[in-house]
Amino acid sequence: MIADHPVPAERLAEMYRKMVLIRRFEDRLYGLFLQGLVPSTLHQYQGQEAVAAGVCEALRLDDIVFSTHRPVGHAIAKGVSLESIAGELWGKATGCASGKGGQMHLADVSVGFLPSNAIVGANIPIAVGAAMGFSMRGLDRVAVSFFGDGASNIGAFHEGLNLAAVRQAPVIFICENNQYAASTHISLTMKIKNIADRAAAYGMPGRMVDGMDALAVYESAREAVERARAGDGPTLLEYKTYRYMGHSRGDPGNYRSREEVEQWQGRDPIPLFRQRLIDTFGMEEEALIAVEERCQAEVESAIQAAQAAPEPDPEKLYQSVYASRRSES
Repeated sequence: MIADHPVPAERLAEMYRKMVLIRRFEDRLYGLFLQGLVPSTLHQYQGQEAVAAGVCEALRLDDIVFSTHRPVGHAIAKGVSLESIAGELWGKATGCASGKGGQMHLADVSVGFLPSNAIVGANIPIAVGAAMGFSMRGLDRVAVSFFGDGASNIGAFHEGLNLAAVRQAPVIFICENNQYAASTHISLTMKIKNIADRAAAYGMPGRMVDGMDALAVYESAREAVERARAGDGPTLLEYKTYRYMGHSRGDPGNYRSREEVEQWQGRDPIPLFRQRLIDTFGMEEEALIAVEERCQAEVESAIQAAQAAPEPDPEKLYQSVYASRRSES
């Protein structure tokens, strides 16, 4: 523990490492994409790192996460190796989905990262089903669904939350409210101030949290996970955050003012958390610099490995398309 705080020092350090690794990887991808060296599209995560790191740090390895079309941050935070993510972005055989998924369809079941889903809000009822399966089998596991503010306006959101509440499913709904559904500001799509307020309609707790505060994210997620493990059902957590980049790499983001972007960047979650680790928790700046340097080296190594990796074998195109037929004996 540090400074009589209930969060262990190693957990705080790991959250910082994940946040830096996400940012350094996404920034490097951005530069390579502009050079025409990334063969796939990109939906980037810069600015939202505190949400992925804080939520996933509250989970166990056997808990599962369902992500979106913007999955890189979630995948890194849940423990998917950077080399396998890079391999997937370059469509190589070493990719976490064998080069078949690309940037929007990352997966690594071994660390509880289920295939990410590019359809807005589609993972919500899937996560509910997985959580219900845990309950039916008596397993002490939880499922997490990440989605954006835009997804909270589609039918899958409302149906998923209602079913989860009725069945007391051990699922956590994580709404990353980055203010924009593609290019549409949230003020144009709903009249309520907080998406978390919708939880009351389904009989579950709803909480709005500062998504730029990594520690606040972690503590709120930990409480929701503990509640789910205790059999008390789902929670809706809304994290107010911001994506610095456009919706995708083809989006210059001209629907936002420079002043708005700069205002949010002034509360960048990484330097805020870094300074808090130094001022409040007594971590040495030299140790944090070393973390940052290791992350940058890991990014460079992963990208070099992906670029040099072999192309997928065409004969394996139809492997893993269908589940193996079980023996009837």
